[in-house]
Amino acid sequence: MRLPRKHSMTRWTEFQRVRKDGRSKAGRFLIVSTLEDPELPHLMTGYITTRKVGKAHDRNRLRRQFRAIVSRYGDQLVDSRRYLVTIPRQGAAGMDFAELEKDWVKQARRLGLLRTPS
Repeated sequence: MRLPRKHSMTRWTEFQRVRKDGRSKAGRFLIVSTLEDPELPHLMTGYITTRKVGKAHDRNRLRRQFRAIVSRYGDQLVDSRRYLVTIPRQGAAGMDFAELEKDWVKQARRLGLLRTPS
């Protein structure tokens, strides 16, 4: 599932609302936050990458990797009417894709976002 541009969060107020009212779980390399909103027409995703994570090319690579992870697991989300924010932690830039994906899936399961395989 490739996420179209319309699924991207663009307003800072959306990010603030997810961080304030939503639930989040922190893993070793990232933090996943979510907020259900029945008024949304579809999943809205956002990525917060600060300079603490690394230089611009590291931050851009992390955003591309997170988009790929969310695209891969987007069909397995329990409810697609939600905000979903992913924030890398320091040291995430040095990790490979498989480790980031494993950590993201673990946090998504802890939040109850993914359907259990049958």
